[in-house]
Parts: sequence; C-alpha cells; structure tokens
Amino acid sequence: MTNNSGGGQPVSMENARAVAEICKKHGIRFILDACRIAENAWFIKHREAGFENTTYREIAQQMFALADGSIMSAKKDALVNMGGFLALRDLDLAVQCRTVLIVTEGFSTYGGLSGRDMEAIAIGLEEVFEPDYLNYRIKSTAYLADKLYALGVPIMRPAGGHAVCRCRAFYPNIPLDQYPGQVMACELYRLGGIRCCEIGSVMFGKYGADGKLIPAKMDLVRLAIPRRVYTQSHLDYVAEAFGELTKHRDKKSGYKIVYEPPFLRHFTARFEAV
Repeated sequence: MTNNSGGGQPVSMENARAVAEICKKHGIRFILDACRIAENAWFIKHREAGFENTTYREIAQQMFALADGSIMSAKKDALVNMGGFLALRDLDLAVQCRTVLIVTEGFSTYGGLSGRDMEAIAIGLEEVFEPDYLNYRIKSTAYLADKLYALGVPIMRPAGGHAVCRCRAFYPNIPLDQYPGQVMACELYRLGGIRCCEIGSVMFGKYGADGKLIPAKMDLVRLAIPRRVYTQSHLDYVAEAFGELTKHRDKKSGYKIVYEPPFLRHFTARFEAV
C-alpha cells in the first residue's frame, strides 16, 4: 500500500478488512507491505466513507490492527534514504527470522542498519502523518498528472501516489514486442535527464514455447516522485519534457533485449534499438 506498480492507487479499508477475513478463515498470515501506508491513509480519509473525521495516523493504526505482520521499505513513507524492517506478531516466527538474519546481515542487535539510521526511521514515521506534508505530497502528484493530461499524455486517472502513463496509447506505432514503455523511459532520460521506471513487458512479459514474447497486460511508465525533493518548478520541467516528447513520438522505434539475467531482468537487461 499503495499499489506500487499501479501508480500509487490506494487500498481501501473495506478491501483490507475483506482480505484479512479470508486469511483468518483459511489460517493464512496477512502481511502488509506498508511502504506508503501514510499516503494510503490520505486516500482513505478523502475517498472512503466513514473516515472523514479520522486522523491519518488512526487510519494506519486500524489497517495495521488487521494484520499479522508488516514489511516496509523505509525509503518511502518513513522519509529516509535507506533501510526497512519486518514486524511480526508471532514471536516464534520473529525469532526464526532473526536467526536467518545472522547469515545475511548480522544479528538484530548489531547487524543491518546503524543506530543513526534507525533513529531517522523512527522520526520519519512520526513526521509522515503530518497533514500538511501529506496534502502537499498528494496534491503535487495530482498537479503533475493534470499537466500531463492537458498535454494529451495518456495517464491513469484519478492520480494516485504516482503519475503513470499508458505507453501503448502514447506509442501506438511501436509493436508490443519492442517495449514501448522502455522507449518512453529512455526518451525521457535522453531528452530531459528524467529517470523513471518501465512497468510493462520488460518487467512482467514472458516467453512462450516458441520463444516469442507474451506481452504484459499493460505497458506503463511510473514517475515516482521523491519525497521532499522537488518543487512545483521541477514538476513543470517534467511536463515540458513530455511536451517535447509528444512532438517526435511518431518517429520513434522500439528496442530489443540483447542480454537478460534469469530473474528480475528489468534491473539489468541490456537493449539495442530496432
């Protein structure tokens, strides 16, 4: 929460309660990925009936109360540069996890994050629920989404925690097996130095028995806006770069993969222009 590959779209409390109920019925642990739990709380307060007078912190507490545990990449809603944690209600399971941790990071009392970084996470988890921060954060993303929509850039609406483009609609001339999402990601970087992430057939596409690509259901590009970094003028610059992109999109060709690892190819695959 929010949905990372879907542009930061929120999970409703109603949905979370239903999932928790199913998990409890079948004896399955319900674990929250809480990397953007505060942003998710903002959407619940402003979009879901019954939470109008509930604070963001209280909404998050209700969500956590449903779960058996949580994982969190603290680089998101803990407002830090690095780190994360796993929290569990089951002490026996937690002890097992700590034992495995010795092999990979060192024991919980001396491995992994430094004391300074853990203190920064603790402070970040307090600050992230401040209404002024969350309002500015969500509305900045919506501001960029509105600018792109006005330019005719196809995006997912209403905006979530991120702005996401539907690249198949932006590059209808590029075949799906030539990765239109990757084309947009590369062109934005070449044109404006804007780093973004393809979420489409590079990330989720598979190969059939004949070796041909089976495309993902969607080809998207995610513009993940770093917290407490960019001003309105920065987002205006991003929109201007998209404006330039639209002028030349009919002339762009696709890419082919020339190297990929067995797993998670979207991190280290290499491409050549077709």
